[in-house]
Amino acid sequence: MTVKTIEIHGANAHKTFSKTRVGCRGFVIKDSRILISHEVNADYYLIPGGGLEKNETLEECCAREVREETGYIVKPNCHFLTINEYYEEYKYESHYFICDVIEKAEQNLTPEEIKRGLIPKWVDPGKMLETYSKYYDFAVTNEEKGGAYLREYTALTEYLEKSNV
Repeated sequence: MTVKTIEIHGANAHKTFSKTRVGCRGFVIKDSRILISHEVNADYYLIPGGGLEKNETLEECCAREVREETGYIVKPNCHFLTINEYYEEYKYESHYFICDVIEKAEQNLTPEEIKRGLIPKWVDPGKMLETYSKYYDFAVTNEEKGGAYLREYTALTEYLEKSNV
């Protein structure tokens, strides 16, 4: 299966990039609901995921990040999307996987995630698409949130089209 790649160029993107950050995110669906990492104190809703560690495969990164953030052990089954975002001198490469829940475990949050009040939440995908669709409104007051929501809106739209939900 071919992995679709989408490019997002921020208004502040340089002509070339000198730094790359690779990460993975997991779409986990159960009972018609999507698993979201909700940062309560920062009021962010994100598809669970994070940065690739040294000597880690993309699938291992996805499973580890989903488990750390949400406490759910998952099996990444299908790498269906890569989104490359360009902001300033950075290229952010996000790989999206469709995952199955294996079992429940404990969250393993970083101090920053604890500070942000990160909790797992099962949410209706349509509600999340509506929230993410307001990315432009957020970009006016919080460029980071606007960019994150544009990325998540793009990914969730692709997922919903792929899965015919």
